[in-house]
Amino acid sequence: MQTAAANAEWASSMARPAILLAGKIHLANDVLDDLRKEHDILDLVEPDRQSFLKACADGKRYAHVVALYHTFGITRTVGNFDTELIESLPASVKYICHNGAGYDMITAIDACTARGIQVSNTPIAVDDATATTAIFLLISALRHFSEGEASARQGNWAKGFKPGRDPEGKTLGILGMGGIGKATARRAAAFDMEICYHNRNRIPDADLRRDLPGIKVTYCATVEELCKTSDVVSVHIPLNDQTRGSFGRKEFSWMKEGSALINTARGAVIDEEALLEALQNGQLASAGLDVFPAEPTINPSLLANPRVTVLPHLGTATTDTMRKMEIRVLDNIKHAFKTGEVIDHVSEQKDWRKS
Repeated sequence: MQTAAANAEWASSMARPAILLAGKIHLANDVLDDLRKEHDILDLVEPDRQSFLKACADGKRYAHVVALYHTFGITRTVGNFDTELIESLPASVKYICHNGAGYDMITAIDACTARGIQVSNTPIAVDDATATTAIFLLISALRHFSEGEASARQGNWAKGFKPGRDPEGKTLGILGMGGIGKATARRAAAFDMEICYHNRNRIPDADLRRDLPGIKVTYCATVEELCKTSDVVSVHIPLNDQTRGSFGRKEFSWMKEGSALINTARGAVIDEEALLEALQNGQLASAGLDVFPAEPTINPSLLANPRVTVLPHLGTATTDTMRKMEIRVLDNIKHAFKTGEVIDHVSEQKDWRKS
C-alpha cells in the first residue's frame, strides 16, 4: 500500500488520469500493476470524512482522479457516498466502481447521474459464493444443524434435540431471481426441491430454460403467492428506499406455519421485529441469516434463539470470490477508460448511454 508521501508524487510528474483506491486491493495486485502503466494509483489516506472532503476541495492530491475503486469498508472512514460527498468530489471524477453486488452505501445514485458519474457493481462475481451460503443456511435451518452443533460443543451431545426436516420435496421460494437467485435455484434443485420465484417482472421462459436447464421453475405473480406456496423463502433483493423493511408482519403472516426464512441479501430488507415475532409465535420454525440491519451488531434475541443459524456476513468471504470481485471492479475501470462506459452499470443507470 502506498504511503501519503507516495500519493503526492503524482504532482511532480506529468499528471496522468488517476485511480483513487477508496479501500484496499488484497488479491488482484497483478491486475492493478497493469493499470499502473498508464494511470496514477492513489490511496485514500484521510482518516475521516471531513479530512477527505477538504482534500477533495483543495484541488491538489485528487485533482486528476477519474475513477474511484470503492469498497464497503471505506464507509467506516468517510461514511456513505451521499449527496454531500458526491457533490464534493473533484470535477474530474467520472466513474465510481464498487466492489460488491449490493451498493446501498452509495446512497446518492441520482446525484451521480446528475454529475455524469457512472456507478458500477460486481453482480456476476458474487453469485456462486453467495448462493452456496444461502444453501448452507437453508440446510442448517431445515435440519437444525446450528442447534445440534451448539449442543455438541457444550458437551450435551444431542440431548433435547428435536429432528428437523429434509429439503427433498419442499418448495423453495426465491424472492429476487437475479444471478444469485438463479445460482441458489441450481443448488436447491440438486436437493430435489421445487423452485418458485417472484420478481417485479416475470423472466421470459426461454431465458429461464437457458439459465436453469432441466429445472422446472414456477413464477408467482405476487409476494403473497410466493409466501403461501413456499416451505422456505430465500431473500435476494437489493436494499433501497423501496425495499427497506419491505418483508414484515404481513409477509410473515402469509408464510406457511413452520416454514423457514433465509436472508443473504441485506439485513434491513427484513423487518427484524416482525421476524422475531414470527419465530416466537411459530409462524417460522427457523431462519438462516448472513446479514443484519446494524452490522456488526446482531440482535441478542436472534443469537439466543437456537433455531436461528447466524453468520457474520460471510456470503462472499472466499479468496477465490474476493479475487474475482476485485478483478471485476478493475475490469470496469479498464473498460471505462477505454470506451467511456463501465461494464456493470447499477440498476438505476441501466439505460445509460454515451452522450
